[in-house]
Amino acid sequence: MTRLVKLKRLWLRWQRTVQSTLTIRMTLFYGALFIGVTSLTLYGTRNAIESYAENVIRREMNVGSALFDRISAMQLRQLGQGADVLASDFGFREAVGTGDAPTIESALHSLEGRFQLDHALFVGVDGTVVGDIKDLSRPEQDQLYDALDAGRTQGVVRWGSDSHIAAAAPVRVPMLTGWVVFARNMGPADLNALAKLSSIDLHPQLMPLPGAPHSAKAKDSNLREVMRDGELMLVQTRSVETLIETAPEMLVLEYSLTKAMAGYAPILWALFGFGAVGAVMAVAGAFAASRRLTQPIVALEAAARKVSAGEHAQVKVETRDEIGRLAQSFNRMVDAVEAREAQIAHMAFHDALTGLPNRAMLREQVALGLTRAEGGNLMLFSIDIDNFKSINESLGHPIGDALLCEVGTRLAATCPSGFVARLAGDEFAVKLRAGGQTADQIGRAIVTALSEPFDIDGHRIIVSASVGIALSPQDGADATSLLKNAELALHRAKSEGKGSHRFFESAMDAEAQARRALETDLHDALRNGELALHFQPLFGLSQNRVTAFEALLRWQHPTRGMVSPVNFIPLAEETGLIIPIGEWALHEACRIAATWPDHIRVAVNISPIQFRSPNLTAVVLQALARSGIAPNRLELEITESLFIENVEATLSSLHSLRALGVRVALDDFGTGYSSLSYLRSFPFDKLKIDRSFIVDLLEHKGATAIIRAITTLADALGIETTAEGVEHSEQLDILRAEGCGQIQGYLFSRPIPAQDVEALLGKLDGARKAA
Repeated sequence: MTRLVKLKRLWLRWQRTVQSTLTIRMTLFYGALFIGVTSLTLYGTRNAIESYAENVIRREMNVGSALFDRISAMQLRQLGQGADVLASDFGFREAVGTGDAPTIESALHSLEGRFQLDHALFVGVDGTVVGDIKDLSRPEQDQLYDALDAGRTQGVVRWGSDSHIAAAAPVRVPMLTGWVVFARNMGPADLNALAKLSSIDLHPQLMPLPGAPHSAKAKDSNLREVMRDGELMLVQTRSVETLIETAPEMLVLEYSLTKAMAGYAPILWALFGFGAVGAVMAVAGAFAASRRLTQPIVALEAAARKVSAGEHAQVKVETRDEIGRLAQSFNRMVDAVEAREAQIAHMAFHDALTGLPNRAMLREQVALGLTRAEGGNLMLFSIDIDNFKSINESLGHPIGDALLCEVGTRLAATCPSGFVARLAGDEFAVKLRAGGQTADQIGRAIVTALSEPFDIDGHRIIVSASVGIALSPQDGADATSLLKNAELALHRAKSEGKGSHRFFESAMDAEAQARRALETDLHDALRNGELALHFQPLFGLSQNRVTAFEALLRWQHPTRGMVSPVNFIPLAEETGLIIPIGEWALHEACRIAATWPDHIRVAVNISPIQFRSPNLTAVVLQALARSGIAPNRLELEITESLFIENVEATLSSLHSLRALGVRVALDDFGTGYSSLSYLRSFPFDKLKIDRSFIVDLLEHKGATAIIRAITTLADALGIETTAEGVEHSEQLDILRAEGCGQIQGYLFSRPIPAQDVEALLGKLDGARKAA
């Protein structure tokens, strides 16, 4: 067992050596190539010799077979003639006619010696056989009679273990009374005497072939090889004509190929010797040539190994051939790789636009600072430019990129001892060690510095910044936690009005986790059927009845219960889920509205993100087609914030929707960025007065003046008005007096499920009739 293990190890070591050494591989390749060519030559030569010898033997065997045919045919004619003479003899026919068996037997016996026959027989028509029948069994006698009775008169026949050639002649007195049969033995001695007439040492023999005559035909073969007693024999078989059809015979001719090829052995050995000498010379030459060729490559490999280990290496160029040019290319490659590595190393840790360190380097610096003595006094500021997207869209990306570079420069000037990095987009960070100024002072300084105007390519740009602050160790003992918490504080600063700074609080992390959980649940809400639409009626004052319902989204969570839209609608807008949710709401609202009376419209809120979706028009068309409601029964509510960015694209989309026949309402009118210019640019169907004006109606006279101004303006432009948030009858009286067209609020109904709409309509209609 130990010996086998050692042999296996030696074999594996030799394999590794061969695989790792080009010189040995080349030597083995060219040596194997020469040996292969020589082996093919020897193989081809041997096959050619064997083929030549086989052709000679085949010809001689064919000659021997033809010779057997001629001699057997001649002997059959002689036997047939002798049988005819006896069958025609008067005395013999008389003996046959009188049934004189002793005379018949005597005549047959006398002819055996005269014609050198082994058998002279008379077979009667009744199947009796007269003559020397001691070698014939009863079945063989019956077979002979059947063959003669069937009209067969000559051929090879086997009696006992010997083969014979036999011929028969009919005896008529004058009717057919039997047949005279002459047979001569064709044993091994007779066949060998026949083989001596051939020019090669043939070994013929007759062999029985069991089966019907066609079996013998199927066994005919020109030539095949057979191994017998360690000697390769060429064997030819062929069927012969037999007297008895059911006892076929075949002629087998054999010749020793081993003996035939023995004469060519010296030639083959000489060729083998020349091939072996040539192989040795080829291997030696291949080794010398490959060694000379691989020496420069070995030098290249050594240099490459040094480069892979981080060392500088150059290869000496000694020739001008392909190897020399390869060495030159290698040297140039090494220089290029070193330059590229230096560039990549810089890019891996620096921002390509501003040249500032990136998030990866900031993380390393924070981690390094936390491991040093300053770890207990580390301050991290996460900074974001407010509304930077609008600057990019209004002034273009080149101005936006230049602004980011200026922001980085100003941060470095504001915090000269800090580590300034650009994290992504318009987000920056500053790492500082606590010193003379507090974190609050530094945060204020950053907000103030970035609020100063920027002068870029003739543009005076004023921005604000939000800052989140995290301190170690209380806000994080590692770089990941500190960065995350600084960004959470930044998000709080942005959500509370922007342009300010906020410190991280532990509650922010809990809020962030709750927000992530809510986002995960919101992904499943639409698929699980947790979302539903509730409907709040809009009461037409002039018609004195419900003229429309506004579809409001509701979320019934399986464990949280009813989730307020205030909590999940902003989250859906931030994550982009508002688009599939808005499409579902539009289809569902139209489907439900199709069950209402034809005079009642359905109003659906369209999120700014959903409005900017390129397939909004197609979604509206699909919702109308599936529900079957008239386009003028669908009212899309949009907010004024759509006109802040890209007014032309917004107006184009509004005109496309109006072309479908749907109505467009401006929601929350009077808040935010209200402007009369877009009222002139697009003919809205309705203005929905924000609830903040309705709440003040009973307390501030100025609110009534604002309502009057809005309704007067809307009437002048041919636009309907709807007051939101009406809860008291006194508010209703004022709105009716000021010419407001529709009322919406708790005064009439809270938002109700779809299945309660019919009951509400019946209730309000009954109250109207009663009044």
